[in-house]
Amino acid sequence: MSGNDDESQKDGKNTEERLDLPTVVSRAGSQLSALLQREAGAVSAVRATDDGWSAEVEVVELERVPDTMSVMASYRIELDHRGRLLGYERLRRYARGQIDRR
Repeated sequence: MSGNDDESQKDGKNTEERLDLPTVVSRAGSQLSALLQREAGAVSAVRATDDGWSAEVEVVELERVPDTMSVMASYRIELDHRGRLLGYERLRRYARGQIDRR
């Protein structure tokens, strides 16, 4: 075993390569969708963190007619370096047709 392998095992960190961004986006939406049993609309943000990835995913919480009145929610999720879901939190709810005013 090389010195680097010993070092990474002591730190408890895996030396595997980080996933590529398209794979992270795909896993983020599909895992949250499966967990919440709701349709994931889009992954609106992704960033690498020291421990893996952080993403924001838009989810359809209540379907309405017309669909512009459907209730959406924005979730922040944390994924490990392999793209496995570690945790999530709902940040806000809004009508699908609503536009952010900044």
